[in-house]
Amino acid sequence: MRDTSTSEIENLIALMAKLPGLGPRSARRAVLHLIRKRALLLTPLAESMSDVAATARECLNCGNVGTDDICPICNDEDRANGELCVVEDVSDLWAMERAAVFKGRYHVLGGTLSALDAVGPEDLRIPRLVDRVAAESVNEVILALNATIDGQTTAHYIADQLTGQVRLTSLAQGVPIGGELDYLDEGTISAALRARKEI
Repeated sequence: MRDTSTSEIENLIALMAKLPGLGPRSARRAVLHLIRKRALLLTPLAESMSDVAATARECLNCGNVGTDDICPICNDEDRANGELCVVEDVSDLWAMERAAVFKGRYHVLGGTLSALDAVGPEDLRIPRLVDRVAAESVNEVILALNATIDGQTTAHYIADQLTGQVRLTSLAQGVPIGGELDYLDEGTISAALRARKEI
């Protein structure tokens, strides 16, 4: 069979295959589709990716991803209501925002504690969280961590660090054991947030 692909196309396929949910075969199909729809998809996608690569940054306050040093959520004075929702990753923050039920601010940890992977508190934004609780007018910290062993270990560690300083709650019903926020529907997230409980 004649190989009509170039090294640039193979390189693009290899890079696409590194994306979550895409393997080599899916990446190859996606790249072929992009090439067929070059004007409609490939060129605008390449330009958009270049723009994002040049402008994307983490919010210095909460860890959200945006194009400014401080994200719009942190800049919104209406959201300075004393509630701080702690999530593992930006995708979890975005899932909470899709549910449109939380009107406070967020804190993105950047992962969870994991002895197996040698991830400790200093590798995450836990010290920054403790500083924020002390410096900002926070009266409730909502631990919206995934219902995994590492997520619950992280929640207990944070609770130990903040006990006596602030009201601590966690998501309750609606989040299944082993579940991850990014895969839940808005109704499930909404129910879990409304039914949060004291830790």
